[in-house]
Amino acid sequence: MNAPAATHEIANQFDELSGYNLYTTDTALRESVERAGAAWMAPRLARFGAALGTAESYAQAELANRFTPELHAFDTRGRRIDEVRFHPSWHAFLAQYRAQGLVSLPFRDERPGRWAAWAAGFYLQGQVEAGTLCPATMTQASIPVLQQEPALWAALKEGLYADEYDPRDVPAAGKRAVWLGMGMTEKQGGSDVRANTTAATPAGAGGRGALYRLRGHKWFFSAPMCDAHLVVARTPDGGHSCFYVPRWRPDGSRNAVQIQRLKHKVGNRSNASSEVEFLDADGWLMGEEGRGIPTIIEMATCTRLHCVVGSAAMQRQAVVQALAYTRRRHAFGKALAEQPLMRAVLADAVLESEASLALAMRLAQAFEHGDEPAQRAWKRIVTPAAKFWVCKRTVELCGELMEVFGGNGYIDDGVMARLYREAPVNSIWEGSGNVMCLDVMRAIAREPDAAVALLSELQDLAGDEPRLRAEVEGLRALLATPPGALEALGRRLAERLVLLAQAVLLRQHAPTAVAEGFLATRLEARWGRVVGAVDARTLDVAALLTRAFPG
Repeated sequence: MNAPAATHEIANQFDELSGYNLYTTDTALRESVERAGAAWMAPRLARFGAALGTAESYAQAELANRFTPELHAFDTRGRRIDEVRFHPSWHAFLAQYRAQGLVSLPFRDERPGRWAAWAAGFYLQGQVEAGTLCPATMTQASIPVLQQEPALWAALKEGLYADEYDPRDVPAAGKRAVWLGMGMTEKQGGSDVRANTTAATPAGAGGRGALYRLRGHKWFFSAPMCDAHLVVARTPDGGHSCFYVPRWRPDGSRNAVQIQRLKHKVGNRSNASSEVEFLDADGWLMGEEGRGIPTIIEMATCTRLHCVVGSAAMQRQAVVQALAYTRRRHAFGKALAEQPLMRAVLADAVLESEASLALAMRLAQAFEHGDEPAQRAWKRIVTPAAKFWVCKRTVELCGELMEVFGGNGYIDDGVMARLYREAPVNSIWEGSGNVMCLDVMRAIAREPDAAVALLSELQDLAGDEPRLRAEVEGLRALLATPPGALEALGRRLAERLVLLAQAVLLRQHAPTAVAEGFLATRLEARWGRVVGAVDARTLDVAALLTRAFPG
């Protein structure tokens, strides 16, 4: 019993969950890690999950998002410094993530399951503090691009592979660890990077590895305190190229990248997103002139996987918080979690969360084996479809489960409100929903053999289950639609592809209660209009809720 207030005793009120191990309490995640051959990472993940789950960790996440980054464009004597200052909690989360080795793990480690091991760690941190994952995502996505540039890679490899956090704002050559960002979006173009107007003029003869001067702007320039950014700009022949633009020039002077202001975002508040102008900034050409768009597409394929894993993480946290709360909160004579209609909502949410995790971990394995034709189909076709679907479902799920807390969920300083604000960013960043659906269709058109192989694999996994076989045939028929008509059906195509993939994965790996529950709900004609509008009589609700979070 809580201490009495002046007029009443405070009862039946419960804080949001903390003080638990995010990894050891997640049966589905532990099974995924084991299945991917990443058991060698399990002890580290358990330690990471324990650290992230402490009350102190949740308090730090709240502070990092309450005390948002501040731009200090000038020092006290009027000298331009373009410095963004963060709350100490931001630095604590970046240091903790880096210490796990997760930034470079998929590239520097050769052990089987390395991509799954990374995904599991990313998934854990994404449940508590998501903003710090922005620079981590961009840095990781830049590694395979930089590896193709021998001189740059030699200079940056040690700093990119480092597990020690170095927050100093000094030239990259003098730092123990470095972060890289990306600068693509301009006012007039958005996702249409080909509309970019920032100009790059060679300082000498030009060509691969040569110095250029960049003049123009970026409307969204995330994590401006990174040590360098990869930027798309037009070369004199009109082609879009990719440039390495450091924060500091080799001579120790600041590069001419001026931060105009920081964005005031709905969520993702701990992370700084900025508008910048390049005033003849130094940039070194990566690859050949005119090949910037393919370079960015390659990076985006990676960052879109991060969006899927990060959104699955938010789903997981929302589900765990809702389960813990409803088991303690009482109304109308019994715990909320014992009431039939609430149990339908919780069970539906649990199915959504485990399906999202299963798909995210399957995609991580595809990235590990991406040169194999069957894996390439998952990487190129299913990744954008998953980004479309999982990210959008996260917005709905977080809103629904915030409602479980009633008015307490709508209070701005709680975990649920932060999840709700954060959820849309992954659906928007790295290509909005329509862009993802168009990319699914482009990938199928470019690699029809991969699409055929994917459908064949899904059919094999469907086995003799009649509902799944019918979905495979329905998807095959949809893909036969003439291209002009298919574009308008892009969202339906992406949705059906993801639901089929999730269903076969759960049938292959999950317990019967999960697999059959997913089939009974997601392939039901009226499913999906609101969370919890399911026939819970067809579900083993007790098994679903216990598996999701014992308690």
